[in-house]
Amino acid sequence: DPDWASHSLGIFICLNCSGIHRNIPQVSKVKSVRLDDWDDAQVEFMASNGNNVAKAKYESKMPPFYYKPTYLDCQLLREQWIRAKYERKEFIHSEKQEPYSAGYREGFLWKRGRDNGQFLSRKFVLSEREGALKYFNKNDAKEPKAIMKIEHLNATFQPAKIGNPHGLQITYLKDNSTRNIFVYHEDGKEIVDWFNAIRAARFHYLQVAFPGASDADLVPKLSRNYLKEGYMEKTGPKQTEGFKKRWFTMDDRRLMYFKDPLDAFARGEVFIGSKENSYKVLEGLPPSTQGNHWQHGITIVTPDRKFLFACETEDDQLEWITTFQKVISRPMLPQEYAVEAHFKHKP
Repeated sequence: DPDWASHSLGIFICLNCSGIHRNIPQVSKVKSVRLDDWDDAQVEFMASNGNNVAKAKYESKMPPFYYKPTYLDCQLLREQWIRAKYERKEFIHSEKQEPYSAGYREGFLWKRGRDNGQFLSRKFVLSEREGALKYFNKNDAKEPKAIMKIEHLNATFQPAKIGNPHGLQITYLKDNSTRNIFVYHEDGKEIVDWFNAIRAARFHYLQVAFPGASDADLVPKLSRNYLKEGYMEKTGPKQTEGFKKRWFTMDDRRLMYFKDPLDAFARGEVFIGSKENSYKVLEGLPPSTQGNHWQHGITIVTPDRKFLFACETEDDQLEWITTFQKVISRPMLPQEYAVEAHFKHKP
């Protein structure tokens, strides 16, 4: 609902973004389309410009890997996009893209301790040449505490979960299990530059791995937002154990569950395949089920076993079922069969 406009840039904007534009008055002057008075010169300027003209100018050299937020994204991503585009003019002048396009980046981020939950300053180094993101527990440490391969790296902003408006969740595979780390930086531009540097590194990795693929094919694979997160109850494989409340994250085809949303490792992971491979989701629980406190059940049927979950509300149940159905209705990619095989042979 673009009921607002920047009459200095000649573009129409929504209410949320109008607030961000107001914070850069030297660049963008904002008026309501409906409530404010407009003089003829302003109307003429809007008519001769418009969003498509501004896009052609201000995004003329935008790199394909740079994340372009939607209205669903967090405030930080939208603010830094607007500032990058109109205030810093990063997508007109390629040299201003150095912080995230150079293929190498190092700096300090506040990282949440795995065991104590305290945020401590840690040095991070991203190197495309080495194909890895590393962090060091001490500034002068020779060996990194962790090496995260760009191949298996994902980054997604999680301000509410991390409790910081600049909170970024980075995940990677360690021994084929997902490992989470939670970081932030006080400076919004700095953390968004890290996010886009990770996307750039993954873009260049995928260009080499899939030489025939177009940018349009690769860009959706650079980083993933989770399909859904939230609490459910679950029971064990015998289905006679009591149900326990766990935090669940649906990341592509991996359904992970944690005791706490900020745990470093999942307590367990369930692979969700496609209906062609005998995966299905059912509303409710088998009649003999006992031990669930929450009443809104979900059963996931896989080729090997059934998984039983319970949701607190009917709305939660419906949202989870819809999410599972979307995943199950999507045919499996060749590389996903290898992931499925690993899950089957897990000890």
